[in-house]
Amino acid sequence: MKYLHTMVRVTELDESLDFYCNKLGLVELKRTDVPAGRFTLVFLAAPGDESAQVELTWNWDPEEYTSGRNFGHLAYAVDNIYALCQKLMDAGVTINRPPRDGYMAFVRSPDGISIELLQRGDPLPVKEPWASMESVGVW
Repeated sequence: MKYLHTMVRVTELDESLDFYCNKLGLVELKRTDVPAGRFTLVFLAAPGDESAQVELTWNWDPEEYTSGRNFGHLAYAVDNIYALCQKLMDAGVTINRPPRDGYMAFVRSPDGISIELLQRGDPLPVKEPWASMESVGVW
């Protein structure tokens, strides 16, 4: 058995791609429009690791989705959690659970999908402003 991907439904494809690709740093691997079913599938992965993918499913007809928390979260190992969290903040993304411990942070996608960021290898040394930053909202 091999893990293939996690599927999440998105309400605004362009907004979601901006978040996942431009802000979080994933790359688009494949896109399939299915006119008969009125939906688009977009497969994303972390650069250099196509084995763990996220499938964004965008239904062309508007639907209301409940909170993304009902399935848990997506998790990514990152090279420098402080640098990525700063990049996300600079791009207007709320850091719901800051990396106070130099190891773990949580953000949410435009559709409320919880995303866990984990420092690759050992935690980074604890430092400000992260160490004293409070959590915001739910994650």
